[in-house]
Amino acid sequence: MAGERVERVERVEREEAGGHRDADAVSRFVESFAAQLVEAGMQRMPARVFAALLSSDEGARTSAELGDQLRISPAAVSGAVRYLAQQHMVSREREPGSRRERYRVHSNQWYEAFTNRETVLKRWEGALREGVTSLGGDTPAGRRMAETLAFFEFVDGEISAMMERWRVHRATVFGER
Repeated sequence: MAGERVERVERVEREEAGGHRDADAVSRFVESFAAQLVEAGMQRMPARVFAALLSSDEGARTSAELGDQLRISPAAVSGAVRYLAQQHMVSREREPGSRRERYRVHSNQWYEAFTNRETVLKRWEGALREGVTSLGGDTPAGRRMAETLAFFEFVDGEISAMMERWRVHRATVFGER
């Protein structure tokens, strides 16, 4: 068990060294970016796991590798990955010939995360429409609800248009993938 851990740590260090990386600098980046994500509202462990995946050359790590890199328990990795998968920020995949899972961050994770928000906005819009109907559009609460609904409808349309512009921009800057 200890031998496997040392082997994993050495593999991660080799990967980082192959890209001429300073392991301490990578660790500082992971913690710094994770702190920014936490400040924006993400939970701490998912933020750290996401930053670690994002900063790895492969964009993927096993639970054990993440645990070793971040010095956290398998349970902490599992909870973080579950949250990130629900947010469409990481995916799970099986290692060929193994029962172990690898967790992967994709180059379009932000696109997926924002696109997933559209579903949430649609549900909120439906609930707000019911609120306007229930409260009456001519009451102060109904007008407040109608303004909130109008805001979410506006944001929904802007996100859709922005995502289309992003697809075009991404293809121009990075080529078709």
